[in-house]
Amino acid sequence: MSAPWVELDPTLVVVAAGTTAVGTVSGALGCFAYLRRQGLVGDVVSHSALLGVVGAFVLAHALTGSASRSLAVLVPGALIAGTASLALARSVSNRTRLNDDASLGVMLSIFFGGGLFLLRWVQRQSPPIPGHTGLEDYIFGMAAAMTRADLWMVFSLGGGALLLLLLLWKELKVFTFDPDFSRSLGLPSYRLDLLMMALLVAGVVIGIQTVGVILMIALLVTPAAAARQWTSRLSTMVLLAASFGAAAGAGGALLSASEAGLPTGPVVVLLATAIFALSLLLAPRRGLIARARARRTLGSTPPPAAGGAA
Repeated sequence: MSAPWVELDPTLVVVAAGTTAVGTVSGALGCFAYLRRQGLVGDVVSHSALLGVVGAFVLAHALTGSASRSLAVLVPGALIAGTASLALARSVSNRTRLNDDASLGVMLSIFFGGGLFLLRWVQRQSPPIPGHTGLEDYIFGMAAAMTRADLWMVFSLGGGALLLLLLLWKELKVFTFDPDFSRSLGLPSYRLDLLMMALLVAGVVIGIQTVGVILMIALLVTPAAAARQWTSRLSTMVLLAASFGAAAGAGGALLSASEAGLPTGPVVVLLATAIFALSLLLAPRRGLIARARARRTLGSTPPPAAGGAA
């Protein structure tokens, strides 16, 4: 008996393509968040996106009289909310004694709490707003609801982010590893920092439908952490992380289609976690097995003979 995913239907093709694209973009961009130790930034953006999603839904209904849950309507709201949360966090840390992590934590609580409050308000409206019943799916993701129009939105935004990454590769590479040196070269460090933040926001919000705002941070950081175990070169790390993210996205879509009721987002995250666990064990230099062998080799090496050289 053949596996259920052998007979591919159009919906599965759209979902698999979408999750693969999200995994590729998030994995590549997540390398810079990982190397700059800004994993919390992705967490803040993903949670803040809920306020932008629900806010965009309410605004679209107020302006047009109809409700739409298309990514073309909701993603701009998520982009605005994610960017605003980072901008406010930076403003708070610059104007107060709170450090960056504390400011980001405050913004995460405010924006995510505001998103949940607005979501409950929408759900309790009487008469109900048409189409509001699917908004809660963005918390944990609902990949099966992705349409071809949503897929093109993911391709456009994710492809644009990767294109900017390639065009400014040298500048972003120098800025990531040594911001002070980049300033000494005359590079616009402040603008590069803003651009890197914008790319991370784009890499997060394209996955809010497939993975959800809660789990999206895992898809941003986990492939990058797995790729880091295998290489010390940034270019190789980005390619590996993009490949790991794509494999987790495609595999999660196919596995969830093989079993009724199996959610795509959590499966994608679990596959990414499995890839990280294997990398942590099997990487040739940084893996736990390789390190254990190296320790045994050093322990069995006899000490050097006493006395100096003639």
